Amino acid sequence: MTTNKEQLAQWIDAHFDEEVGVLQQLLRVPTDTPPGNNAPHADMVADLVKAYGWTAEKHAVPAQVVQDYGMETITNLIVRRPYQAGGPTVALNAHGDVVPPGDNWTYPPYGGVVEDGYIYGRAAAVSKCDFATYIFATRALEALGVPLKGGLELHFTYDEEFGGLLGPGWLLEQKLTKPDFVIAAGFSYNIVTAHNACLQLEITVHGKSGHGAMPETGHDALQAATRILNAIYDQLPELKKVKSKIPGIDSPTMLVGRIDGGTNTNVVPGKVVLKMDRRMIPEEDPAVVEAQVRALIEKAVEGQPGIRIEIKRLLLSHALREQPGTEKLVASLQRNAQTFIGEKIPAQGTPLYADARLYGEHGIPAVLYGAGPRTVPESNAKKADERLLLEDLRKATKVVACTLLDFLGE
Repeated sequence: MTTNKEQLAQWIDAHFDEEVGVLQQLLRVPTDTPPGNNAPHADMVADLVKAYGWTAEKHAVPAQVVQDYGMETITNLIVRRPYQAGGPTVALNAHGDVVPPGDNWTYPPYGGVVEDGYIYGRAAAVSKCDFATYIFATRALEALGVPLKGGLELHFTYDEEFGGLLGPGWLLEQKLTKPDFVIAAGFSYNIVTAHNACLQLEITVHGKSGHGAMPETGHDALQAATRILNAIYDQLPELKKVKSKIPGIDSPTMLVGRIDGGTNTNVVPGKVVLKMDRRMIPEEDPAVVEAQVRALIEKAVEGQPGIRIEIKRLLLSHALREQPGTEKLVASLQRNAQTFIGEKIPAQGTPLYADARLYGEHGIPAVLYGAGPRTVPESNAKKADERLLLEDLRKATKVVACTLLDFLGE
């Protein structure tokens, strides 16, 4: 006798060519962020799911809010699938915004080309693939025809690359959703249960321009900025001594990723701007870390004549931490992965950060799992020729569908 989970797997196999075709459609509508004109992709997805008899609620973030944020358009989608009363609401979240493709592609970045078992395109691995994973896992579940309890929500959002505050963060702050469990787009075979926090600061060093032949007439902002750089990088050995207890996460990191300033070769620099990134392990308190970093920067230029600094926070992304209920998601995903992948996939942390943290900040247990490769580098994620092994898409769809059955089946 065929079990319900075997029937789910058979349905996914029978519809897999259709799933790949849907992923190709998803890849062919660009969503480069910046500039972040992502509403057209959301409109396409809403039309796509209409063919399944689903209604995608369109939640457009106000234009001025989006522009002030540094993007052009954001329309987030919620597809609600209510079942019988008495069960939990499970949300599946994937993001459609992507970093620009860059150079050196041998396949068209928005072509969705399939070759030798791989599909190529920007966001093939992170995370338009999981639009397809979650849509077809849901379709398989509903095609099973068994009684279901609770509800399922598909959250397709468009602000992961800028931090998520106008993606999942917007849906949650506007009280448009409050699921009981969340599975968010993955980027590896692992189940991610925790990730680092991230603080990004913009440091503007103001001095005074002067002629290069008479440098004493100016106040060198670059010389002051060098003191800040030295102070930041002198901290790295101490940060390496701080260790997380979460597998997959090591130590805090800190770096300056961009420096702009000066007027010309023969002019004393009157202004220099540094952009820095401080990753925090989940055990650290972001408020304490930010205060320490600001004090470090201020002390580095203390007493320097004619020098003034401004420190602006660009981003404060909190850590994803395990919540009560996370273990239920992990147990189900691992059990189903054992069946369809043939091994017990680990549950661990990652030094990256994602917008799944925003669900955690609302007390909702969330994990990252989807059609990811074994490692991020092998997928070329955020690089040229980003790709996804189609068998990974097939397996992940089966794992997610069976996990939904575990939570929503009677």
